[in-house]
Formats: sequence, C-alpha cells, structure tokens
Amino acid sequence: MNKPDFFQRFLFENLGIRGELVRLEDAWALARNTHDYPDTVAALLGQALAGSVLLSGTIKFQGSLILQLQGPGPITTLVAQATNQLTVRGLAHWRDIPTGSSLGELVGNGRLIMTIQQEGREPYQGIVALEGTTLAESIERYFAQSEQLPTRLWLFADEQRAGGLFVQALPGQTCAEEDWRRIGFLAETLSERELLELPAENLLFRLFHEESVRLLEPEPVVFRCGCSRERIEGVLMALGQDEIRHVLAEQGSITVDCEFCNRRYAFDAVDIGAMFASGSRTGAPATRQ
Repeated sequence: MNKPDFFQRFLFENLGIRGELVRLEDAWALARNTHDYPDTVAALLGQALAGSVLLSGTIKFQGSLILQLQGPGPITTLVAQATNQLTVRGLAHWRDIPTGSSLGELVGNGRLIMTIQQEGREPYQGIVALEGTTLAESIERYFAQSEQLPTRLWLFADEQRAGGLFVQALPGQTCAEEDWRRIGFLAETLSERELLELPAENLLFRLFHEESVRLLEPEPVVFRCGCSRERIEGVLMALGQDEIRHVLAEQGSITVDCEFCNRRYAFDAVDIGAMFASGSRTGAPATRQ
C-alpha cells in the first residue's frame, strides 16, 4: 500500500520506455495552505508540483529542478521546485482570479522555464514558449524541442491531492515507434480519479495489464522549504549596513516572510548589531536560535 505522498518508477521490459508516478497529499496540503489560492490557481500549482517531482526523477546528483511559468495572464508567476531528495515547495502569484482553465487563459502568452541546479556548478536553464492547452502538453513540447526525447505527461490536482504520470523513451536505447504509440494510447485512457486515488499497482495494471511492467519501490515525498535564519541574514547583509540601519530607524525592527512556507523571521536592533559585528569579524553572519 502506497503512503499518501510517494514517487515511484517503473519500466516497460524490453521496450526502451520508462515511467514514473507521483501522488501528493500531505505535501500538497502544506503547499496549498500557505496562501489563499483561488481554485484555478491552486489546480495549476498542484499540477506543477507533481510535474516537478516527475521531472526531478532524472536527477542523479545533489541538486534540484525548478519549473517556472511566467506570463501576462491572471497568473503572473508560478514556481515549483523538487530536489533529488524528493522534497517539494512551490508558490504562485496572481493579479486577477482566472475564469478559464486552459494554460493560455491562466498564464497568457508566456514562457516555461526549466532550471536544473547542481551543487557546485552553474545552473542549467532551458526556456521555451508556453504551448498547448495544459501544463502537461507544454512540458511535452519542451522535451520535444530541448531534449529531443519522446515524452508524455498527465497531471491532475484537486483540493485533496495532486498527481502525475510520466512516460519517456529511455535515452540511448531504441524504442520502436509502434511500442511508443501503443503505450501512449493506453495511458490516454487514464482518468483524474484513477491517478489521484488508485494504488500504484492497481493503476498500472488497469492501464498496462498486457505489458511486462517492472514496478520499483516507492519513495516518500515531503514538503520542505529551504528557508532558514542563516539565509535571511545573508540576504540582509548583502543589502549593506547603512540600508539596514535606515530601515531599522524607520520601522524599529525588520521582518521577512518566506512566501513558500509563511515562516516569519524577525530582527531587532540587537540582532542586526550582532549580525554585522560578527560578519565583520568572521566574514560570515552569525545566527540566533
């Protein structure tokens, strides 16, 4: 029995095709409840979170994958991040409550940005125009243009769960066109209820019971924000002592809210003084528990 939040890989034996499943429940609730998202905004954010986990499944190093949408539509920015340790976080900004459901109606004539961050290296970023009526279609076209790998994706999200199914031709292996079309045709019969509710074994049997499928062990997915007091102190120090003390003089204290998790960091004059004093002595900001 799968846990509420899981990521699971599977392979089509001898076809040169791999697949992945993801379902988010607790992590989705934590991400969604950080802001009072309209239903249409929340649905797209849930799909993006599920999609970022699926796409991060190809990461073989310490790092993360960031899926970002930007456009002139009601949803101006949407960001979903998944790490190689299967932690997720995400947020969306909107200026008007969207009334449509297609990607164009939600984001407008925007762009899809895929960023891969590997520790110790410069980030790799791919940018393509948003195309297709759904986020899944847009990601498929990204792979067709940037990675040149046959890829299919199905993403759904409701108030309780977000989930996704991903199939892709294995890099460096031969995948017969007939096999690829057949797997895609079978996967197209997937419904939102099945993806969000059925156990992985039941779901794959329902879709591919005539195929030889090897299902690997599920891995847990958790919501985790990367913010910390140390990181906030680093940002404040980068602004400079004069700027920070000017804000202190006007406001009496400095508060910084993390948009991903709603955690608030507060700094008074004593905190700021100790932070800059420590930074001048050691070259690094001090922290306070």
